[in-house]
Amino acid sequence: MARITFKGQTIHTAGELPRVGAPAPAFKLAAADLSDVGLEKFAGKAAALNIVPSLDTSVCALSARRFNAEAAALKDAVIVNISADLPFAQKRFCDAEKLAHVHNLSVFRSPAFGRDYGVVITDGPLAGLLSRAVIVVDRRGIVVYTEQVPEIAQEPDCAAALAALHRAAT
Repeated sequence: MARITFKGQTIHTAGELPRVGAPAPAFKLAAADLSDVGLEKFAGKAAALNIVPSLDTSVCALSARRFNAEAAALKDAVIVNISADLPFAQKRFCDAEKLAHVHNLSVFRSPAFGRDYGVVITDGPLAGLLSRAVIVVDRRGIVVYTEQVPEIAQEPDCAAALAALHRAAT
């Protein structure tokens, strides 16, 4: 269980992030068209999983914009925003923000994702949502970088995550 904070209040997650060097846990999450998408969709590419409580918050929006700007230049790598938002809300957000270089997936049908990745918040006002975390997976599906953001209201270390993604893509 990870101990993080939300506006200074201690909250907890259901587990720990996947271990660096381990295979990324399999998942099936909902895409904008409501189809099920797993990590295998991005096989052969490195992937940064930008996990957020909701894209409809200012901090989540900042990191989504930053990752989108960087994703335009990526070859053999993808950015995947993962949240509990419904796919329709994710699409509206990305259309409004003109975020065309990221993939959005929703956990609304897949509560196992939060447990398997150790990011579901178990207590406090955000219980049931996902914590803010970034996990980078290489082309073979191996976890090469993780960051559990210690305070929900702060951005992840985008520079470190992007550096890990670039290394994983080469």
